[in-house]
Amino acid sequence: MSRLFGTDGVRGVANQTLTPELALSLGLAAGRFVQEGGTAGTALIGLDTRRSGSMLGDAFAAGLAASGLDAACVGVVPTGLVSHAVRTGDFLLGAVVSASHNPAPDNGIKLLGHDGRKLSEEGEKWIETALGEPMANRPIGEGVGVVSDDREPVGDYLEFLAQIVPEGLSGLKVAVDGSNGAAYELGPEILRRLGAQVMTIGCEPDGMNINRGCGATHPTSIQEFTKSAGAEIGVAFDGDADRVVFSDARGRLINGDRTIAAWCSAHVRKGGLEPPTAVGTVMSNGGFEAYLDSVGIRLERTAVGDKYVARRMGETGARIGGEQSGHIIFADRGVTGDGLVTAIEFLRVLKASGGSSAELFELYEAWPQVLVNVTLPDRDALARSEAFPLALTDAERRLAGIGRINVRPSGTQPMVRVMVEAREIELRDEIAAALVSLLERELAGSIYSRVDLTHSLGE
Repeated sequence: MSRLFGTDGVRGVANQTLTPELALSLGLAAGRFVQEGGTAGTALIGLDTRRSGSMLGDAFAAGLAASGLDAACVGVVPTGLVSHAVRTGDFLLGAVVSASHNPAPDNGIKLLGHDGRKLSEEGEKWIETALGEPMANRPIGEGVGVVSDDREPVGDYLEFLAQIVPEGLSGLKVAVDGSNGAAYELGPEILRRLGAQVMTIGCEPDGMNINRGCGATHPTSIQEFTKSAGAEIGVAFDGDADRVVFSDARGRLINGDRTIAAWCSAHVRKGGLEPPTAVGTVMSNGGFEAYLDSVGIRLERTAVGDKYVARRMGETGARIGGEQSGHIIFADRGVTGDGLVTAIEFLRVLKASGGSSAELFELYEAWPQVLVNVTLPDRDALARSEAFPLALTDAERRLAGIGRINVRPSGTQPMVRVMVEAREIELRDEIAAALVSLLERELAGSIYSRVDLTHSLGE
């Protein structure tokens, strides 16, 4: 059996590859996993706004109940709410029915442990194995779990968010793009509760318009809206609201790197950051790293992926870490990325600065960065190359201190991702072109895509 769980739970086309039958089986297996130690209790289930959400969520809840575990359905809420509720409450398990930034026909089921983190790989493997095994001694009578609605975690979560900024956000004019997703209601609600003047787009979900030309994965929408609305800052969530990006008043994108830079800068001005460390990824911009170094903060880099960021934060004690895409973790607030927490933390920095969002954008100049995806004849082609490693070593020597190269073979397809970054755009393009040309000549590669990442989301 191939791995069912990916990097962010189980995903597929709803009612085709991710069917209600599979959701039922997942619920039954997840309930059995939780109760392996003889523990009974309740699991919390949250959804985004996809039309298929209730179908899959109800099926998953039925599976939990069949295993003997109670299921509490909180409705449409951000992923961060489920993580917070499971971590701070009496829930044994959390489940988020969402495909995040994917289009509406897709959906997914992401499981969270009692600590609010994504379920461990060991837990996922246990559940996958249990899917193929019949459940002996199914509970009957009072042993069957109860499925109920529970909106109490919503109030608790909003109170948690409000306490992050006790001084409020009055005086800020904020444009919000809810991506027609999980934050369409609570995102604007918490900002208004904190006193901000809020204008919205992407807050009218119809079940099929989640992420459609809006939200964090289509930032031009919030950039244009922020300017046209005359807002000081724009906020754009993704479909399940575990990440967020911003627009300054001029319509310039404030991605995860710039968000972390602003937050760190504010703490340095207040007396320092302890430890003086932030966590990014191999894609984090060199200009961002140079800025952090200039204010006495070390950037720790990990592989791309929030689980790697979270792990390194735990190892270093860093209080902040994240990706260019806007998936940011604040160690003082939780254990996973939470777009609403990130939005409030960033708006708090903006208000406390007494300046403009443009000034936060201009903390540093991003180094020119490009990503070229090159398809190869097969997944092992790069390993057979004799010339490419030599060319890579020479290019890295030329970029020492003034740039970086990151070469990542795809784990799922015959493709290699070549990222080149340099202080000067001409040098960046020269080196990128030379490396890609070598892949084309020696390994019969072909360019699949070329993306300028200098002022983009990165991942």
